Amino acid sequence: MSVGRERLAKHIVGLPKSGIREFFDIVSTRQGVISLAIGEPDFDTPWHIREAAITSLEQGKSHYTGNAGLMELRRAIADYVRDRFGGDYDPAHEVLVTVGASEGLDITLRALLNPGDEVLYHEPCFVSYGPEIAMAHGVPVPVETHVEDNFRLSVEALDAKVTPRTRVLVVNFPNNPTGAVLEREDVQAIADFVVRHDLILVSDEIYAELTWGGKRHVSFASVPGLKERLVLLHGYSKAWAMTGFRMAYVCAPAWMMDTILKIHQYQIMCAPTSSQWASLEAMRQPAEDMAPMLRAYEMRRNFLRASFAEAGIPMHNPAGAFYAFPQIAKFGLSAREFAVRLLDAENVAVVPGTAFGACGEGFVRCSYATGIDQLKEAAARIARFVKTL
Repeated sequence: MSVGRERLAKHIVGLPKSGIREFFDIVSTRQGVISLAIGEPDFDTPWHIREAAITSLEQGKSHYTGNAGLMELRRAIADYVRDRFGGDYDPAHEVLVTVGASEGLDITLRALLNPGDEVLYHEPCFVSYGPEIAMAHGVPVPVETHVEDNFRLSVEALDAKVTPRTRVLVVNFPNNPTGAVLEREDVQAIADFVVRHDLILVSDEIYAELTWGGKRHVSFASVPGLKERLVLLHGYSKAWAMTGFRMAYVCAPAWMMDTILKIHQYQIMCAPTSSQWASLEAMRQPAEDMAPMLRAYEMRRNFLRASFAEAGIPMHNPAGAFYAFPQIAKFGLSAREFAVRLLDAENVAVVPGTAFGACGEGFVRCSYATGIDQLKEAAARIARFVKTL
């Protein structure tokens, strides 16, 4: 008797591959590419954070920690969330250290969803949201955002998609891939929508520190009365340039955290110990660590805006994260065609907007988490390319 794909889980086999990774496979076959495709800081992790990881190993701190993470780290996280986001969490029962924000989202969804429950999430969005909902046996329900609204999520759009089977809303602001940021009134309106429809809100705020042009991120953790139906995801990959440490955290009310932690216990045991000690060190002087990187990102964003404007490429004003989302529909190519032809003609890699949802058609994502010299050369090549279209 033959054995084949029919033995695989149907709800996994049917998932699409990551649109980002699919494009990276094309990029990997070429030499000398300037990549604006990767969502990873080009800065090294600050030395004192790396040194803390090294020291922890030298001191033999290589054993399991408690399932929820080092208590010293959880206390530091609770203090940071209180001071930066306005959230009040008990480090003993409401903070969990995870292996990246992706694990945090996965275990949260699995703790909240029963088969057939619907989950609202906005597009364009990070590529994993829809698949992670489906892997938790939920039903992904995308809600479109539009360039005319600077890709802010509206309650009107949510109202059009909510049903009696809706259980959870997942949001991500500052946003990957659009760079959109919510205003305070948006945050309050979405919080009111969540309460009105008796939903749980999962807020991925991994880019919270990265806002530009005088904007400041408004966290859902700061909304009075929302805590009992809020899961806050945050971590160290972006603002601290610690992607390889795979460190993040979940903050949630105790009634929910007990079940989330149960999944983490069986799936992970605990986050890597040396990474936890490094993250604790990162909490000691966050403003000083972030400041030079944030200045560089904002300068690069301003440069890219000006370069695209000069080249005649329309783009909304990205107020957060480190992504530009220029509009390329006027050139008569699909997002994928534009990205492939740009790569072929000029050796510059961008990501088709459709990797982030169907409403990303007509756009491409450009990461400015790359050195300014490379960014200048990439912008010149893109300008040269669009003149040929």
